Amino acid sequence: MPEMMQDAEFWIRIALVVFFLILIVAKVPGNLWKSLGATGEAVRAELDEAVRIRQEATELLNTIKAQRLASEQKARELIANAEEEAARLSAEAHAKLEVTIKRREALAVRKIEQAEAQATADVKAAAADMAAQVAEAILIDRTAKLTSDASVDKAIGQLEGRFS
Repeated sequence: MPEMMQDAEFWIRIALVVFFLILIVAKVPGNLWKSLGATGEAVRAELDEAVRIRQEATELLNTIKAQRLASEQKARELIANAEEEAARLSAEAHAKLEVTIKRREALAVRKIEQAEAQATADVKAAAADMAAQVAEAILIDRTAKLTSDASVDKAIGQLEGRFS
């Protein structure tokens, strides 16, 4: 055994055993396990909280995606409705323009017809006046060549007094 006592490994082993005994007597392993357990529980709680937060974030993301899809669909519907409304309004405006053009064309035709009728009436009146003037000139010319009868002149003179 004396050889064993001189061996450095022997003393290292004894020091190691004494060290572990001191640790056990000082309750270091129990405290270490408690500390690790508490730390593990804290880490587990944080992991559980992280999982819960991740699930909430995933649910929120899915909700936002659904809302975005609904908003995009609503926007597409609004655009389609606006395009339909624009097409309808354009068609109505085109139809109203056609009606207005036809109404104005009819009004212009009526005005032209009235102007033509007025011009025709003016021409007829002018022709009648001219015919009356020509007839008067012819009658004056013929009566000037005729000898006048005193009784006819007297009767004409009486007619003038009756019409006045």
